[in-house]
Amino acid sequence: MAEITLRGMTWDHARGYDPMVATAQEWARRNPGVTITWEKRSLQAFADRPIREMADTYDLMVIDHPHVGEVAAEGNLLSLDGRGHDDDLAVLAAQSLGRSHDSYNFEGRQWGLAIDAATPVAAFRPDLQEAAPTRWEDALALAAQGRVAFALVPINALMTLFGLARNLGYPVAEDPERLMARDHGAHVLGALREMAGHLNPRCFQCDPIAIYDWMGFEADAPAYSPFGYGYTNYSRDGYCPHPLVFADAPGFGENGPRGTVLGGTGIAVSAFTRHPEAALDYAFWIAGAECQKGLFFEAGGQPGNAVAWDDPACNAACRDFFANTRKTHETAWLRPRYNGYMALQDRAGDVVQACLKGEVPEAETLDALDQLYRETRA
Repeated sequence: MAEITLRGMTWDHARGYDPMVATAQEWARRNPGVTITWEKRSLQAFADRPIREMADTYDLMVIDHPHVGEVAAEGNLLSLDGRGHDDDLAVLAAQSLGRSHDSYNFEGRQWGLAIDAATPVAAFRPDLQEAAPTRWEDALALAAQGRVAFALVPINALMTLFGLARNLGYPVAEDPERLMARDHGAHVLGALREMAGHLNPRCFQCDPIAIYDWMGFEADAPAYSPFGYGYTNYSRDGYCPHPLVFADAPGFGENGPRGTVLGGTGIAVSAFTRHPEAALDYAFWIAGAECQKGLFFEAGGQPGNAVAWDDPACNAACRDFFANTRKTHETAWLRPRYNGYMALQDRAGDVVQACLKGEVPEAETLDALDQLYRETRA
């Protein structure tokens, strides 16, 4: 039997890389003759690099779901339906955490399998804060006391703006002419500006990893972060000196945590792989409940399969991260995925961040966001 070697690309963090290496080693043990090697790229490159630039080189890719509109148009990935795994697809759909599985389905085709689930959730230092506020007003009061930090690099500033709008029930990217209705955009941008005005300027240079490093590794640190894509790593014993407890994100009034912007990652197969069956078999195995709640989680992964989120052992190992944030994940908003959306995401975050820094007025910011939206929809 000929040897099969598959190359994979993932993102450079313990959560993104370590479980891929561990599962590849186990897969090779179970399937003699199949070798999978994983490479990694920075988190920003992970979000920005077009799929077409990787599909020629890699058999397997860990992807963000907003790319699927581009993928469907350009044909760089295998659609996973109709290839002998449709029963497995039905099982994974039933085991999806919120819309994680559905986020990789576009125009009736499945372009990836959810292996990682994430959305902006809250985190706090239990030695500095007793519990996480559930209401925006209470989070704002903590911020006024100088006890709050959260990620405000451009992409996270934009995702937080979207999440606040959806928490209020405001439509986003539904009108082909406007990203948001003018009064809605002014409301959420004003609320975010008020909160940002209380934060350490360091937040404008921080992504969620940097915020959690600040909170988890530094003694003199913020007590609470209301919004940040969650990382179970920081709630596990031994990862950082000050383990964090994660909780549902706050919402306006009694709205609860609904509307945060769904993230996470999926595993996809290149349309140009010479070994599609081998790549598909591994992809479906790593997305399945057995691997997700076992080896994948144990190796530092953050499962996208709800069976793992229900697992007592998984929760015990990360201070109930899954139980504490499940409502936020299950009510998360699926952002636009049209072909061209990534260009909006790449550019609009800079516009929002400039406003939050006080460099650009609100009205000019809303005009710029609408203009970018129309350009990318075109």
